[in-house]
Amino acid sequence: MRPTSSLLLSGIGASALVRHTEHQLPIVGDTLSSSTPCPVCRTDLLALHRNLITTSSQSGAEGNVGDWLIAYLQEHNFKTYKQQVSPRDNTGSNGRFNVLAWPAESNVGTTFEGDIEISTLVDVPPLLITSHIDVVPPHIPYSIDDGDLTSETKIYGRGSADAKGSVAAQLTAINLLRSEGVLRGDDFLTVFVVGEEDLGDGMRTFSTFMEEKFPEAGFQAAIFGEPTENKLACGHKGMLGCTVTATGQAGHSGYPWLGKSANDALVRGLVALIDADLGTNPIFGNTTVNLGLVHGGVAANVIPAAAEAAMAVRVALGPQESGHLEVRRRMEAALKAVDTSLAMTCNQGYGVVECNCVVDGFDTIAVNYGTDVPNLSGNHTRYLYGPGDILVAHSDHESITIGALETAVDGYMTLIKHALGK
Repeated sequence: MRPTSSLLLSGIGASALVRHTEHQLPIVGDTLSSSTPCPVCRTDLLALHRNLITTSSQSGAEGNVGDWLIAYLQEHNFKTYKQQVSPRDNTGSNGRFNVLAWPAESNVGTTFEGDIEISTLVDVPPLLITSHIDVVPPHIPYSIDDGDLTSETKIYGRGSADAKGSVAAQLTAINLLRSEGVLRGDDFLTVFVVGEEDLGDGMRTFSTFMEEKFPEAGFQAAIFGEPTENKLACGHKGMLGCTVTATGQAGHSGYPWLGKSANDALVRGLVALIDADLGTNPIFGNTTVNLGLVHGGVAANVIPAAAEAAMAVRVALGPQESGHLEVRRRMEAALKAVDTSLAMTCNQGYGVVECNCVVDGFDTIAVNYGTDVPNLSGNHTRYLYGPGDILVAHSDHESITIGALETAVDGYMTLIKHALGK
């Protein structure tokens, strides 16, 4: 039996990576059936997808797409709630907010009308369906291949794959299941979050909200939408962001023995990190280090007194709560063996993130990019799935095929029914 709680919500009115495959084993499963019910809904699916892409929503300035999505949801008989998220410097005038929505016939809550209203959330439904509505810069306009529409027709634009393709396919799947009477009003909650592409502050805001207001209740399952090539992801690597600093002694470059080069120490330390065994997993492959920023010195003829490098580490060790700590220990040991003046600071990070990928009818995959999956606390079953290829996401040629979108609708319908035991 599902736990029940009550809550008063107050807020603004609703109107208002590149995958690294070295030493990473593919995961093979049954192929999802190519027969999909979605050609009958192609017009609605493509119109929804186009409107989402056309409405710019770079991380930090997602308000316009949030407003458009709320209008769409209300037209399709959803109740909606704007969950405010902390603003950024580049925030638009309409603010930043997550979009929470549930069927109008549900007892999950009541709608907002007016500037400030009260909505009563009386239950936590068993299933959360979620994706993100923010994208990376720059905005790339919507376009589509010329000619007749087929499953191979490509759609271009920022967010076409990551992750507005997931949002469009999720909502289309939900609408189909509601029209068939498969989904009841109190079966699910949808949350479309901001900020996934950088700070994860949208999902963190929602997670904190759930923890504070429903400390003894939670979702039974959550479906996260990301470009996984319509394969069910068994999880993804963890993440650790670190900065290594080196301290030297400035001096004239003609007399290097009278000073100490921070650059020399940093370079040797970085080579040691790249060569070190930082952990391997048979599914997720090797822990990898990307040296994103390197800086040191003031001039070519001056012995550098300070240098630093910032890096993103993709963690292949688990569990989620502590795998990154072992990677950090190995990194510190590698640096210390080179030069004791090298120091490293890291963010909190996390280890390998595991998801449920044992569902009949799906190919499976492991991915290297980060998601909002670890940003949602709770003891729920986690599914990671969606249309599109991460290898074109964030690029200047981001695109997705109509066939991928339609297959995703079928896949989401299957996952939703599986998660709810229907």
